[in-house]
Amino acid sequence: MAGASVMTSLPNPLPTPPAHPAPAFNPQRQRERSVPSPTTTASSLRALFLRAVDPSRPASWSAAVADLLSSGDAVAALATFAAAVRANPAALRPALPPALRAAAAARSLAAGRQLHLLALRSGLFPSDPYSASALLHMYHHCSRPMDARRAFDEIPDPNPVIVTAMASGYVRNNLVYHSLELFRAMIASDSASVVDEAAALVAFSASARVPDRGVTASLHALIAKIGFERNAGVVNTMLDSYAKGGSRDLEVARKVFDTMERDVVSWNSMIALYAQNGMSAEAIGLYSKMLNVGGGIKCNAVALSAVLLACAHAGAIQTGKRIHNQVVRMGLEENVYVGTSIVDMYSKCGRVEMASRAFRKIKEKNILSWSAMITGYGMHGRGQEALEIFTEMKRSGLRPNYITFISVLAACSHAGLLDEGRYWYNAMKQEFGIEAGVEHYGCMVDLLGRAGCLDEAYSLIKEMKVKPDAAIWGALLSACRIHKNVELAEMSVKRLFELDASNSGYYVLLSNIYAEAGMWKDVERIRLLVKTRRIEKPPGYSSFELKGKIYLFYVGDKSHPQHIEIYSYLEKLLERMQEAGYVPNTGSVLHDLDEEEKESALRIHSEKLAVAFALMNSVPRSVIHIIKNLRVCSDCHTAMKFITKITEREIIIRDLQRFHHFKDGLCSCRDYWSVNSKLII
Repeated sequence: MAGASVMTSLPNPLPTPPAHPAPAFNPQRQRERSVPSPTTTASSLRALFLRAVDPSRPASWSAAVADLLSSGDAVAALATFAAAVRANPAALRPALPPALRAAAAARSLAAGRQLHLLALRSGLFPSDPYSASALLHMYHHCSRPMDARRAFDEIPDPNPVIVTAMASGYVRNNLVYHSLELFRAMIASDSASVVDEAAALVAFSASARVPDRGVTASLHALIAKIGFERNAGVVNTMLDSYAKGGSRDLEVARKVFDTMERDVVSWNSMIALYAQNGMSAEAIGLYSKMLNVGGGIKCNAVALSAVLLACAHAGAIQTGKRIHNQVVRMGLEENVYVGTSIVDMYSKCGRVEMASRAFRKIKEKNILSWSAMITGYGMHGRGQEALEIFTEMKRSGLRPNYITFISVLAACSHAGLLDEGRYWYNAMKQEFGIEAGVEHYGCMVDLLGRAGCLDEAYSLIKEMKVKPDAAIWGALLSACRIHKNVELAEMSVKRLFELDASNSGYYVLLSNIYAEAGMWKDVERIRLLVKTRRIEKPPGYSSFELKGKIYLFYVGDKSHPQHIEIYSYLEKLLERMQEAGYVPNTGSVLHDLDEEEKESALRIHSEKLAVAFALMNSVPRSVIHIIKNLRVCSDCHTAMKFITKITEREIIIRDLQRFHHFKDGLCSCRDYWSVNSKLII
């Protein structure tokens, strides 16, 4: 037949059994009879194949190719297609589309090109729409979108299925504007009626990746016009597209969610969108609502992972424990995805031992599970334990990847393990062939800087193969603050202002560096710069969870119903602290106030208010867990040590940088991270 020679390089479908006789029976090898030899296996497979396929029926060959592909054996599917066209030329038409999809699955561009040539010679391309669609699919999966476009342009009148296949391939190769342009052309060439569910899904997938949020709104209007607004699959994809636009578009997404016919995917999507955008209260609230709606909507692993993420962000340990209990009741504790979410939740809620127990219950751990546990120990300053988990992971046979080394180097940075950090940074490239990214450089600059190796940290930045980001220059600036290096700090701030001149934190750090060096004219210059540039410092707040409810406290906050009792309790507590030797660190407040005013300003910091409220309302001897959105200042850090000593309570504070475990007058960071971080302007 025409084109048969094209298939000669495709694999042979099944091996032919050799002609030598079977070995003689040996009673001493009786156990080996249960294990088939390669020859026996090949013969059995060949016999099974011949029984399942009727060579005279083209549809039988096509089904065999498709079945092998669906079972995950794309190479065998291609081999079977080669046998089909040799045995029965009529099998070409029905078997070519699944063969092209097999080439796509195997990422075999060579086989795909042979099939393309065969389709041309046999006349199946561009006339047969099934073959045409499969051909586009193959080129896109082989990362050849321009080859797919050339093939697409040869099709005289592509139907909506073919156009959708082309648009979907563009999205796969991140050519989203090309995809949207095809979608617009499809609508303009005919009418909105040509848009089916598959086309709408592709369009929203593309719109989710473009910065122009008006695209999603326009597609939404079209979907409403043609009646797809109640299609759960389309609307779920639309929700994701809206969510990429931030909090404003999230409000639109919620309105869509509230008016649609919701399924379990819709609930999961909306909860996940809230959690991923840091809107923990909304995610937890929606999760609770989902549990009460009934109608066949049941909680599953996706929803549990999303709400656990929300608990992790909010530090909502009590809610997280209730979710964990539900996970246990549903028998999902061994599930790798849910289990990893539990590890992450407990780690970020300050309960690293509970995270470790949850980690051990995951039956088949993946690389993310191990990385989560390494990160958990690392963020609590337990670097050696993090490295022990890393060693255990390698012994299990898993090879560390890019993300794992971020966790390892961050653990070294949080614990101040300078030699270990240097070793694993070098081993990452030399032993595992992983090129350092900005995250790895950031960890190393932070580690070196805090250890006082400022010149080494700066040299590392200059040697970077990627452009340093704000996190890297910010880490160097923070180190300059600790080690009082004004010259390098000014150099770092210059770079930071080039990247983001509106970030108040850079002005704060530089101002503090100048103040500690007694350079008050420069402090005044920064103060003027902040005013002229209208830089606004985000308000600091601390939160505490009580009986499943999150309470927020701001500096000098008097909005809480118990604020009179809180301030009274705090005054008495401060008196006891001063009797025990506590002296307020007035260097962390405005320099142009007198000492009495400075001490008063320190008393009303948000973390002190939150701790006072927690001491008043929590169970005696229970651990107090506070979340703070900014760095803990040195005065509050010192105050917490005294509070734990005189109240015999343990306090855990998660600030912007790390965890501080205060107990018996000591902190887990050994005062390594205790530096002032208040704006002296």
